[in-house]
Amino acid sequence: MPDTLADRLAAFALATRFEDLPEAVVVEARRRLLDSLGCAAAALEEPSPTIARRVAGRTKGTPSTALIGGGEAAPDWSAFANGVHIRYLDCNDTYLSLEPAHPSDNWAAVMAAGQVAGASGRDWIAAAAVAYEAQCRLCDAVSIRARGWDHTTNGSISATLAAAKLLGLSHEQTVHALGIAVTTGTALRITRAGELSMWKGCAFAFASRNGVFAALLAADGMTGPAPVFEGEMGYFEQVSGPFDLPKLGGPTADDWMLPKTSIKFVPAEYHSQSAIAAAFELRPQIGDPSRIRSIEIATFRVAVEIIAKDPEKWRPKTRETADHSLPYCTAVALVDGRITADQFSDTRLADPALLDLVARTSVVEDSKLTAGYPHGTPNRVTVTLDDGRKLVSEIAFPPGHDKNPLTDEQLAGKFHGLVDPILGRERADRIIERVGRLVEDRVPHEVLGLLTR
Repeated sequence: MPDTLADRLAAFALATRFEDLPEAVVVEARRRLLDSLGCAAAALEEPSPTIARRVAGRTKGTPSTALIGGGEAAPDWSAFANGVHIRYLDCNDTYLSLEPAHPSDNWAAVMAAGQVAGASGRDWIAAAAVAYEAQCRLCDAVSIRARGWDHTTNGSISATLAAAKLLGLSHEQTVHALGIAVTTGTALRITRAGELSMWKGCAFAFASRNGVFAALLAADGMTGPAPVFEGEMGYFEQVSGPFDLPKLGGPTADDWMLPKTSIKFVPAEYHSQSAIAAAFELRPQIGDPSRIRSIEIATFRVAVEIIAKDPEKWRPKTRETADHSLPYCTAVALVDGRITADQFSDTRLADPALLDLVARTSVVEDSKLTAGYPHGTPNRVTVTLDDGRKLVSEIAFPPGHDKNPLTDEQLAGKFHGLVDPILGRERADRIIERVGRLVEDRVPHEVLGLLTR
């Protein structure tokens, strides 16, 4: 067998069995699916998911697959629409390394390909474990962001592997699917630069669609460019530079990447989570927010580059820019004491008093904090009050970080906070119960029918 990276990835994906997964991987997969469905339900009435669901529903397949929010669409289109729902609120899980990622985005491809294949809950978990593993190992291997590419480029690889596994592709077909998806799935980093558009929450959904599309083509005999990574004008040469993946899976939980991902505790870009946690910690000491004279956020270099350096981050005009703004998220957390969809409404983004506080916020890189990343995401928030007193809080591992994981009760609390206002408590409990028996579920895609008003 050729020793290309595509061959290695294909062999790993097809050889992975549910029975070989450590119990911690199974448990954490179930928790991340629940979290993803909560994020998706909370986004049902938001503009980008509504557009995606409406457009997807115009294209039916044989078979058609379930859309979050109701209806059906061709499998690749349902992967796209469902992926937009999961991602839109920027509240799903995260992995941080040389490249950041939101690996639960892969669930959209798992859902669509899984329904086509008649897959069980165990099949879903195995495919998700493969996708998480591939994407997070790619994040460890190389930074494509530094070369101007978006992290969702890696998503076309991971989503393809999940879809190929669920659809029962052969090794050769999986390699061809990777060739198609990798060639077509390179995404520009402009998605996350300057003023952010709706596409910020759709980019990985497109990667999920691309993975399902490529796997379906390969299953029917379509061939793809090869060797897609090592070849002339291939991925190494054009996108990433050469790299290796020394490890993929193993016998213990520590060998798998899925349990090493972090669950967000509020809907905002992950590098801001510890600053938001610090703001929540300081707020009771402040009392009236009008007493705040200034805010200083000491942070690490990557946070500056992604959520602080652009001028647009200091006066965000869109929800997508605001939830990727370190100064805005920290200031609104201090004033409101919470971060929900309401904090990113048009009314809140235009509030003069809040914008004035953002203008009195500074962000500085601290070399010691930079050295602490990506082991943690250390932020230090210093609030200066009108009497000159300074209040300081520094947090490296916010709630939900893999080194400070949410308990099942905390995760359920987050889920109910997201879902109850949209679908009601009884429906939320039914979703929790259904996901709780994912391992025994023979028709797991039926849970998507609960995510509709």
